[in-house]
Amino acid sequence: MDWKTLQSSAREKFRGACRVCRVCNGVVCAGEVPGMGGIGSGASFQGNVAALAEYRLNLRTIHTVVQPKLGCRVLGLDLAMPVLGAAIGGIKLNMNVEEMTEADYDLAVVGGCRAAGTICMTGDGPMPEVFDSGLQALAAENGWGIPIIKPREPERIVELAKRAAAEGAPAFGMDIDAAAFFNMTRLGQPVSPKSLQELEYIKRNTEIPFIVKGIMTADEAALCREAGIDAIVVSNHGGRAFEFAPGTAEVLPHIAEAVKGKMTILADGGIRSGADVLKMLALGADAVLLGRALTVGAVGGGREGVQLVLAKLADELRTAMVLTGTASVQAVSENILW
Repeated sequence: MDWKTLQSSAREKFRGACRVCRVCNGVVCAGEVPGMGGIGSGASFQGNVAALAEYRLNLRTIHTVVQPKLGCRVLGLDLAMPVLGAAIGGIKLNMNVEEMTEADYDLAVVGGCRAAGTICMTGDGPMPEVFDSGLQALAAENGWGIPIIKPREPERIVELAKRAAAEGAPAFGMDIDAAAFFNMTRLGQPVSPKSLQELEYIKRNTEIPFIVKGIMTADEAALCREAGIDAIVVSNHGGRAFEFAPGTAEVLPHIAEAVKGKMTILADGGIRSGADVLKMLALGADAVLLGRALTVGAVGGGREGVQLVLAKLADELRTAMVLTGTASVQAVSENILW
């Protein structure tokens, strides 16, 4: 399968829920939630892309970097590149993809990421099958996946985290940026913001590393560190939770200044190329999450499509590293940014 065929297949199967635009910037799909768009005017989705595009990379070619090292270690896991699959749930409910079940989708992204040498997160939602199919895919890959749980009641989060650990998951997470998803609450599965004490309770009652996704300020990153959280994801939920949030690339340097080296920092939002990955690393991330692009890969080509997306990103990252004189993804200097 080639890139053009993958995109054409995805475009057909999405039936308009995603146009697979040449430039994925949230303009055409603004307000399309359910769908792949950003909430409201789409400003947060578009802001993620625009914020990252504001940064340029210094072109340097007088150096000895020929074969840059893409491998890294994140949360004790050896990965082929600093790119993890983001958790996306509800492939039918939210994306209107009739040809693919939730289980099909999770098997594609979890298996595709593993085949590419990295790991994928799986989602949660109002229907139990969303979380359950993620666990099933994880089990099929001998525990190689990271379940992400909605900000449910702390006791329920602990219960689901223990199920994940029993399947061999190396970590679990909570996407706290979904705290105002009232459709969950209306269906009898309340979600809400969490206090420092609640974060400490979850951490204290679970054994595998705990990731909190949806941190957008330095002070809340510091609170996560105080609670003993192992990793944070700088994220505004892809612009799908709050219309008025800044772009993640805008806030990432401030968060890195507060907690870099004290906990793992992951980031998502607007990442479309290997150069974007390198920018996020220069801004302070240890690794990034890839969401919409992997969904296009999974819908368009299943497991093979996911591998194709990641292979393309790895090639682009390698090129960007050579042309900025960056030898390793584990030592990216902010000086590569113009």
